[in-house]
Amino acid sequence: QVQLAESGGGLVQTGDSLTLSCTASGNWASIYMMAWYRQGGANQRELVAMIARHGTTEYADSVRGRFIISMDDAKRSVYLRMNNVKPEDTDVYYCNAKSADYRILNWGLGTQVTVSS
Repeated sequence: QVQLAESGGGLVQTGDSLTLSCTASGNWASIYMMAWYRQGGANQRELVAMIARHGTTEYADSVRGRFIISMDDAKRSVYLRMNNVKPEDTDVYYCNAKSADYRILNWGLGTQVTVSS
């Protein structure tokens, strides 16, 4: 069982930077990758960035070059450094964890990011 808790959201201005954190508790060894999603306007959450335990990362085109995902194994945490934020980055950001066979282990409850223009 894995539980996830996000933090770090808030209200920022266009061009600012913000770091989101997601800390896992429970069976850390079962986690193969972690990712950040945002709700968007549609029913399906969109992938923002993901990182595997061995270091492979992937980014959505809309954030590549601005956002950086990282993982701290010792702290059982994944981070999303959001640089040069834009109003269109406004959303609720969720982290999730997946096993080696890509099963979703859990989602966090989300953290709101609001970017003012």
